[in-house]
Amino acid sequence: MSDFSDQRSVPKQRDVQVAEIGTETLVFRSRSWTRLRFEREYARQRGTTANSYLIQAAQTALIDPPGESFTDIFLEELQQHQYYQRINYIILSHVNPNRIATLKQLLMLASYATVICSKPAANVLRAAFADEPLDNRAAQEDEALEFGIQYDAERTFNLHIVRDEEVLNLGNGHQLQFRFVPTPRHPDEICTYDPASGILFTDKLFGAHVCGDELFDAHWRSLSDDRRYYFDCLHAAQAPQVEAALDKLEPFKPKLYAPAHGPIVRHSLSRLTLDYRDWCQQQQNKELNVALLYTSAYGNTGLLAKAIADGITQAGVAVKTINCEFAEPSEIAQAVETSDGFVIGSPTLGGHAPVQIQTALGIVLSTATKSKLAGVFGSYGWSGEAVDLLETKLQDAGYRFGFEPIRVKFKPTEEVLQHCEAAGAEFAQTLRKTKKAWSPRQQMADAQSDRTEQAVGRIVGSLCVITTHQNGQDQSILTSWVSQATFNPPGLTIAVSKEQANTLADAGTAFVLNVLKEGRNVRRHFMKPASPREDRFAELATHPASNGCLVLEDALAYLECTVDNRMECGDHWLIYATVDNGKVLETVGVTAVQHRKSAGYY
Repeated sequence: MSDFSDQRSVPKQRDVQVAEIGTETLVFRSRSWTRLRFEREYARQRGTTANSYLIQAAQTALIDPPGESFTDIFLEELQQHQYYQRINYIILSHVNPNRIATLKQLLMLASYATVICSKPAANVLRAAFADEPLDNRAAQEDEALEFGIQYDAERTFNLHIVRDEEVLNLGNGHQLQFRFVPTPRHPDEICTYDPASGILFTDKLFGAHVCGDELFDAHWRSLSDDRRYYFDCLHAAQAPQVEAALDKLEPFKPKLYAPAHGPIVRHSLSRLTLDYRDWCQQQQNKELNVALLYTSAYGNTGLLAKAIADGITQAGVAVKTINCEFAEPSEIAQAVETSDGFVIGSPTLGGHAPVQIQTALGIVLSTATKSKLAGVFGSYGWSGEAVDLLETKLQDAGYRFGFEPIRVKFKPTEEVLQHCEAAGAEFAQTLRKTKKAWSPRQQMADAQSDRTEQAVGRIVGSLCVITTHQNGQDQSILTSWVSQATFNPPGLTIAVSKEQANTLADAGTAFVLNVLKEGRNVRRHFMKPASPREDRFAELATHPASNGCLVLEDALAYLECTVDNRMECGDHWLIYATVDNGKVLETVGVTAVQHRKSAGYY
């Protein structure tokens, strides 16, 4: 058994820390001190751990092998001490493609082990291992709970579908108790409680993406920001389901939470539980809320749904995410009826939207008032009829769209997911700006105002990013409200909201105006609201100008400026600045321009 807690202060890039955390129970913490992915949940760049657990009783159970980023070092650790020879059960709290990659190699070592998971997870495993057509892979209600899955022509593994509140006896008092706690992001989620050790294996609940040598959360106050950030990224958009999961787990009285990521929770167990409930309530008590409805066949539409939900929540609007495959019509109707707007997404299967989405669409058309803002998205393989259906039906019914319909072929790229986040933020911003009581009288009263807003909205401006460097921090503002003001000295005016005015507060403040180029994705990067302590420039090529502010190397041109004066104008401040220096970075290129349909939003 290897324990790296006493090794040198500069850690390896990746390793496995093994330690005893309870009666006959080991944790395998596959660790990385670097950011594994470019998803928002890893953006704090403090590394991560993928926690797996081994209960060695009369029978042995391995809980949650890690994803493929750690496959080699994890299996090497199992082989070094021959742990794999004693594994009777492999328990999967949820299934994703990364975990399947490790599972396939693990089953070559522990070929007699039985895989235990929920019914939705069994469906995913059958599709991944046996390559069964998706339309035929759903487990039937009367299907046997234990069966074999054949794969790679000559290989077979045993699978057991666990039922809610089922108990697995490993011997020596280890009576594992299972709870089915599905969420839209992880519809196959189960948690496992072991009364012999008092450990509740929580998988995606109560985790944090942070890597270190500390096994437990002794310094739990220093983890507060990481834990909240993790919650906001993974759970904010599914707060009602998370709260329901907490209720379902409440009868257990654990001594430890054993999550999938980060330190094991021992010192702040009650505090973190209370925090989770408070954060769930904060999400549900927000002034505006959106119902996000979707079904995902191969997981691609689910990725789009998560990215859009992230964008909405980052913009300060609550989201209730519902996977229609696992929701009752009454739940969908209530979510739509109580929402201020809705977004609906669908895969295309056989040229059609799945039955669950067709049902949800019918509920929307019969429940949602025309004042609700709408959004449409989806993925497809060979055609995109489902998205066309949703768009046409909602458009014909008179709904307004908060973003242009999103159609994605096959698996979305990182660029596509960033676009989806930006679309979610745009949806939230439009919802906040245009939310009004809907009545014929108000509609008539606002008609002239709407026409005026539409006319003013036809004023266009070049898209720019303002960068400043103050108190040792680089800050940014995305704007199109820029205009040349004077010839001599060369000067310009910028209108900024009062929330952003402090960035350019004083005469003499230096900044750089980066003029963006059409066809690049810099705009989408800055459309997303910044998270606390997030470095907005970490993934961008930059260099400091002579005034110390950052130049975006993907910009078309930049101007080094100094604030000369400012004036309060209604709900904005008008900044006049002189241009001290400038340079065109690309002689061939077109300035990015912001075209608006209304003056009611940026």
